[in-house]
Order: sequence, then structure tokens, then C-alpha cells
Amino acid sequence: MPELPEVEVVRRGLERWVSGRVIAHAEVLHPRAIRRHVPGAEEFSSRLKGRTIGSAERRGKYLWLPLDGSDAILAHLGMSGQLLVVEPGSAPERHLRVRIGFTDGGPDLRFVDQRTFGHVLVTAMAHSGGRPVPEPITHIAADPFEEHFDEDLFGRRLRARQTEVKRALLDQSLISGVGNIYADEALWRARLHGARPTGALTRPKIAELLGAAREVMAAALSEGGTSFDSLYVNVNGESGYFDRSLAVYGRRDEPCPRCGAPIIRESFMNRSSYSCPRCQPRPRRAGA
Repeated sequence: MPELPEVEVVRRGLERWVSGRVIAHAEVLHPRAIRRHVPGAEEFSSRLKGRTIGSAERRGKYLWLPLDGSDAILAHLGMSGQLLVVEPGSAPERHLRVRIGFTDGGPDLRFVDQRTFGHVLVTAMAHSGGRPVPEPITHIAADPFEEHFDEDLFGRRLRARQTEVKRALLDQSLISGVGNIYADEALWRARLHGARPTGALTRPKIAELLGAAREVMAAALSEGGTSFDSLYVNVNGESGYFDRSLAVYGRRDEPCPRCGAPIIRESFMNRSSYSCPRCQPRPRRAGA
């Protein structure tokens, strides 16, 4: 699933190609793509016609396009969703779900989703974390690149969770945008095993971990994101290449870039965790 850097790459593309344009029509080609838009396809299309799109926004893994008035197009890419800018006369993509055309006759905005886990909807706006956000995501925490991200509050809430640190990093109600890949990379940079109890972390260590998460995601963003899957693309259909710079994720048995020990893979929440056994020793169990 795309994480914050991949979603930010898409947001920047939308800002360049879509913001400021007026919608001429919107066509829903698969109802599952708008399943969270309760009024249905006809209302979705009619609500968008004639609206002007504002500056593209993001929180964590969610994207939205503010509309003139008080609502927005909210999108979540899910496992395979793509928001593509495509010439209006071009052939429809195999998994095209929603097509939006514009009054200027320029490129369409198309939502393509092979696995149909992603979705788009039109929704009212509200406020959360010091900024306007779409109503359905007011429960999503601020991400570490937001202006109003409160580091002290994050540290207090992290310690209070009384859970493993990797589980906490993946909790989107605590900090948004960090997924499995960048959690592993941040933990490696901070020399922490994902099973370390959050209650045992010191304030300096939490600050180091947060800094590591920001650093690795900023580095990924500079390279267009991480693309293990050809479905993770920007609005022009291009893949990122930060996977070449990953230190531990997906690198089982390869040498740790820092100490040379073979990277290990462990099962975690029906997925995989990667770490260095020397730089990131697993914490001892209580009573062991």
C-alpha cells in the first residue's frame, strides 16, 4: 500500500495538473470505487459538474481536492489505486473506475484501481489537528510533515499506548502516513527493534525515532517514492526508485549497511518486519 511519500508524489502531480480547473463532467464506471459516497453515482457526478478544484491537499495516506464551496473530493488509493492525468481522447485503462473531464478540454483525471480497495467520494469539510480536513478523516492523526504536528503530544501518547513501538508507528490515529516499509527503515535508523515497548522509550529516543521517520520519508520523496509494485505510480504513470536505497526492508540475508550483519525477516501482523539483529537487538521478555 502506498505510504506518505508515494501519496505526496501524487499530490504534487495533482497540484500541477488539476488545481484551478473546472469540472465539465464526472463518470463512474465501477460502483465499488465510490462505495463510500452513500448517495450514489448519479449524485456524485452531478455534485461535481461545474465545480472548480482548489489546491491539492494530503494527510498521511489520504488525498483530497478542495472544491469551491465547502466540500472536497477525498481519495484513498488502497492497495492499487492510481490517480492519473491522461489525454481525454486516449483509450480507457483496463481498470478505469472514475473519469473526470474538464471544461478547458485538457487532460482527464482518471481513477484506476485493479483490486478495487481504494475509493473516492465527495464530502463536506471539517477541522482536525489545526487545519480543515474532510469529515471522514477527522479521526486520522496529523502526519509528521504537517505544520501543526505536535511532537510533545505525540511523545506522550506514544508512551501511554503501552504497546510495541512498531505497532504504534502503524497506528494512524497516533501518527499518520507511516506504513510497514518506512516504519522498518525508521526503526533501523534509530537502532530500535519494533518489539521495544513504547513505555520504555525516553523522550530523546522518541525524538530520534521521529526524526528518523521524517528523514527516510523525505529521502524517499526526493526519489519519487518506493515502487515494489508497478501499480505504485505518479500521475504520469511513472514509478519511484527509492527501493534501491532501502537499508533493511525486503533485504533478508543481505548485509546491514551499518554493521554488516545479515538482515533478518520476522512475521508481524500478517506481514513482514526486517531488522538488523546486531544494531536492533530484540528486547528481552519480562522475567526472562
